[in-house]
Amino acid sequence: MRIVKEAEEAVSASRNHLVFAYYVTGHGFGHATRVIEVVRHLILAGHDVHVVSGAPEFVFTSAIQSPRLFIRKVLLDCGAVQADALTVDRLASLEKYHETAVVPRASILATEVEWLNSIKADLVVSDVVPVACRAAADAGIRSVCVTNFSWDFIYAEYVMAAGHYHRSIVWQIAEDYSHCEFLIRLPGYCPMPAFRDVVDVPLVVRRLHKQRKEVRKELEIGEDTKLVILNFGGQPAGWKLKEEYLPPGWLCLVCGASETEELPPNFIKLAKDAYTPDLIAASDCMLGKIGYGTVSEALAYKLPFVFVRRDYFNEEPFLRNMLEVAAHILQETASGKNYASDKFSGARRLRDAIVLGYQLQRAPGRDLCIPDWFANAESELGLPNKSPTLPVEGRGAHMESYMEHFDVLHGDVQGLPDTMSFLKSLAELNSVYDSGMAEKRQMREQKAAAGLFNWEEEIFVTRAPGRLDVMGGIADYSGSLVLQLPIREACHVALQRNHPTKHRLWKHAQARQNAKGEGSKPVLQIVSYGSELSNRAPTFDMDLSDFMDGEGPMSYEKARKYFAQDPAQKWAAYIAGTILVLMRELGVRFEDSISLLVSSTVPEGKGVSSSASVEVASMSAIAAAHGLSISPRDLALLCQKVENHIVGAPCGVMDQMTSACGEADKLLAMVCQPAEVIGLVDIPGHIRFWGIDSGIRHSVGGADYGSVRIGAFMGRRMIKSRASELLSNSSSLANGISHDDLEDDGIELLESESSLYYLCNLPPHRYEAIYAKQLPETITGEAFMEKYSDHNDAVTVIDPKRVYGVRACARHPIYENFRVKAFKALLTSATSDDQLTSLGELLYQCHYSYSACGLGSDGTDRLVQLVQDMQHSKLSKSEDGTLYGAKITGGGSGGTVCVMGRNSLGSSHQIIEIQQRYKGATGFLPYVFYGSSPGAGRFGYLKIRRRLSSLKPKEQ
Repeated sequence: MRIVKEAEEAVSASRNHLVFAYYVTGHGFGHATRVIEVVRHLILAGHDVHVVSGAPEFVFTSAIQSPRLFIRKVLLDCGAVQADALTVDRLASLEKYHETAVVPRASILATEVEWLNSIKADLVVSDVVPVACRAAADAGIRSVCVTNFSWDFIYAEYVMAAGHYHRSIVWQIAEDYSHCEFLIRLPGYCPMPAFRDVVDVPLVVRRLHKQRKEVRKELEIGEDTKLVILNFGGQPAGWKLKEEYLPPGWLCLVCGASETEELPPNFIKLAKDAYTPDLIAASDCMLGKIGYGTVSEALAYKLPFVFVRRDYFNEEPFLRNMLEVAAHILQETASGKNYASDKFSGARRLRDAIVLGYQLQRAPGRDLCIPDWFANAESELGLPNKSPTLPVEGRGAHMESYMEHFDVLHGDVQGLPDTMSFLKSLAELNSVYDSGMAEKRQMREQKAAAGLFNWEEEIFVTRAPGRLDVMGGIADYSGSLVLQLPIREACHVALQRNHPTKHRLWKHAQARQNAKGEGSKPVLQIVSYGSELSNRAPTFDMDLSDFMDGEGPMSYEKARKYFAQDPAQKWAAYIAGTILVLMRELGVRFEDSISLLVSSTVPEGKGVSSSASVEVASMSAIAAAHGLSISPRDLALLCQKVENHIVGAPCGVMDQMTSACGEADKLLAMVCQPAEVIGLVDIPGHIRFWGIDSGIRHSVGGADYGSVRIGAFMGRRMIKSRASELLSNSSSLANGISHDDLEDDGIELLESESSLYYLCNLPPHRYEAIYAKQLPETITGEAFMEKYSDHNDAVTVIDPKRVYGVRACARHPIYENFRVKAFKALLTSATSDDQLTSLGELLYQCHYSYSACGLGSDGTDRLVQLVQDMQHSKLSKSEDGTLYGAKITGGGSGGTVCVMGRNSLGSSHQIIEIQQRYKGATGFLPYVFYGSSPGAGRFGYLKIRRRLSSLKPKEQ
């Protein structure tokens, strides 16, 4: 219903006839085909539907013949540009979207608003065109989205890997989606954080027009002939199909073949407008690529589906998951379990969800009969199962629970509630394994974890926290002093090593070894909790021999390519990469198989070092299980190699050092040259730190972080060159510096600066006096390399075509090092308002210096401004103030803001108020980090063994 000024007018409007504007993305036929079924049901219910799409008209008109269907052919987005049928060109996709939807955005919005008003649309439905939601809001019309993925999720990965110029695209798309009322989420869905309210529905798939026998009769194919359909979304052009590719007695139906293409006699070319659901149902199997259309139709018509992996098709892991779940259901059905069929079809449910959801939004509080499936959709399909957390008051029960099931042979839980909870979850896994089948609502990863361990053998447990960057941030790679706080949230790893002959192998791993015919070989098997919250698979396995290249371990470059093969399993590099680093750096050889369970409560993408906590916990567990004595400092340095050389993220070392060497409620003070811990700084009792998540995903692997790092190293190279010039021409005037100024101490300073290794060793006054004006604001990579050859940074590569900021990027670490030193000194000074104000001012200065480098974000800027508003409010001043400063943290470009204030109840209330104000402005309720916990070195490791009594089934 159109939004009108008076609510009474909205309630009185007719419900019997509605006008829907249905926008369909320009990415593939899968979206259009599922829209057909929804549109058909809406029209059957008596409504008008205007479809806005770049897809060919026949896709809709061949399935629906009705005067209530209106087609408007307009392309408002471009989807993913494919280099071929199986590979997405990430950079080309971003550039095409920029050309299609960003450059003409203003005219698109104006045109769509005018058109929506002209047809008097009641509701805008989008699958899943971003600008449609914004246009609806501008026109005063409500909107909903119907999809299994959203473009902000898809393009975010493209930006990280290839499109740093187009980072703003992701935020614009997410903002557009945020205007819609709710998301109607289809199975096989990806994470879609831009949407706040979600309704889950079953598969939506095109209905059959003809039965199997009728289709085969028209094709003149008998029932005894085996038929495979080749369905690659209409893109197999150029493939060389040969007669011998098919077994005797088989025929192949080819979708999308070009008109001029000659096919062998056992291949049948289908017309461009062939109705594929009928052909799929008439076939015996399908060969193709994973997409929503092919997956849904293969499932609906119970057709075996052989698919080929697609590079950078980010929704593939989630659709593959749907296929695996369906296969599991079929397996259990064959074993005798009954599954009740749904009362309504997916399309019917979706139609009802759109109309019912629209009516609920239009008339809040109206007494409507809501179907059970609508209210219970979340519980029916199962909620994401996050890693367990435990309130402090629950310690006693959990202590008794884990002590009842495990003998602790080494180590101490140290009263940590999350560790007790993790041990309890381990104990529960045994019962899942014994039962032979997990409950319906349990995740795949828990089922995999249940069979991971031999419960009669020892298990090693380690723990490593994330960190809050209080001061130092991106200056670590320039050698700065940093102050870091280990947070309460942490990663736990449980590890068991077994002789290959005693190792519980997953079926596909067993098949792989059998195929090699080499007997039992050491295998690594990993289960990681939380896979449904990000684009990754829940399990990973490999033969440890894959790390060998001839007689020695493979290179880091080969390892990086190995883990990058499948985007859904790239996450395993953080964990498995620790094994290769130990092999290369310490000469360790792994003869036993390794089973490893990872459970982290450190949120990903929040700028609190989720990756470092995983690396440190994993390497700590491997070291403990193999009797390796590695100091926390050395372990952190080894973990940095994992991130720099195997993952490919150009981070400094402060994250790993804090996770490994930190202590609860203390700031780790470290000079990053390369990693000298100079002590632990007590946080005064009257001061407290919080972290507030902006909701904008941060990644240290992002192109902007890397470009700022490159800019800083460029600046260092230029400073060294300038110092050398001054030394070589000390008798002449150089930039206003006379010969007399260069005598004695001046010469020594220039000599030191000409060989400057860490940029932070240059004092701010020397930078301002000699070098600041000599550094350009920006420079192209090509121009820099022509003059200076190299920037001397082993973990970043200069792009010749990229324009890099230099002056701001070099200035930041020089001044940040000074700010951190001042901050550390102020923490130990006398308690006063001046102390708190000065500490806060240093935080603010750091924040704006990040922004000058290009590492700010709207969300973090808004949070810092809210802290300032709170600090300078009349109420705060009347109460002597409670909050004093805030700054963006870590790698920047989103993530978490660190806030400092008085350790008081009033401060906590103000943090909550900021949390609510941020939600009111953005729709996102930020997570608040508070509290601290020990680093991995202080925790050590637990060696546990399951008690034999707990392995026996209990009497009923």
